[in-house]
Amino acid sequence: MHTVVAVKNLLVQSGASWVLWLLFALSGGSIAIAIERWLYFRSKDDDVRALAAELDAHLSNGSVAAALDALRPMRSVGAIVARAGLRLAPRGSAAADKGMQSAMSAERKALETRLAYLGTLGNNAPFVGLFGTVIGVILAFEQLGQATGAAGGAAASQVASAAVMAAIAEALVATAVGIGVALPAVAAYNYLQRRVAAMLDDAETLSNLVLAYLATGEAAQSSRVDAARAVHGGVSIDKPMNGEASRPEAA
Repeated sequence: MHTVVAVKNLLVQSGASWVLWLLFALSGGSIAIAIERWLYFRSKDDDVRALAAELDAHLSNGSVAAALDALRPMRSVGAIVARAGLRLAPRGSAAADKGMQSAMSAERKALETRLAYLGTLGNNAPFVGLFGTVIGVILAFEQLGQATGAAGGAAASQVASAAVMAAIAEALVATAVGIGVALPAVAAYNYLQRRVAAMLDDAETLSNLVLAYLATGEAAQSSRVDAARAVHGGVSIDKPMNGEASRPEAA
């Protein structure tokens, strides 16, 4: 019981105003993060259709170097992922695939930086506001108890009750502020997550295009090697490697 009284006294002394200031500070942080992420995502925007058409034009001619030169000045996620694959193209499609997966993981981590703050704030800001409201209600009933004990009579009780109702109404402001902080944070979080998913989907599209051309090139090269080996094997069977005609052995 002494612990409950001690906690009650601490809450009554602290009041609920600090909860409102905390919510305002958290809201300011969420606005700053949302603006920073929006500007960052804007710098990563590229027309994926135009980029895919340009890559298709270069890779269809077998010009990996030209495709790399076209991607070099671009900052979009798809361009970075495709560039990682083309740099490893001489080592084969498997190496290029691993390189693009690594680049996509790094880009996903960079895109999702600080988004967890928005999601956490959106989920918990109403509870922070409710905590402030609970403190306000505790403070109101504490004031009611003191007023009832200090003054008697119906008139004094009515005045005390009116004061308590006013205090509770003020305490509910904390809950309203918490909800007001949570709604923009949730909206920003959902919007930015959709942007992340769209950019990663564009990167996946370009990586599949690069892998398709690399795999096709490897298949064509393997077919040429197999054909060369077959021709070489046929020649070695028909005549010796030194070009001389084979002679029958003497009986």
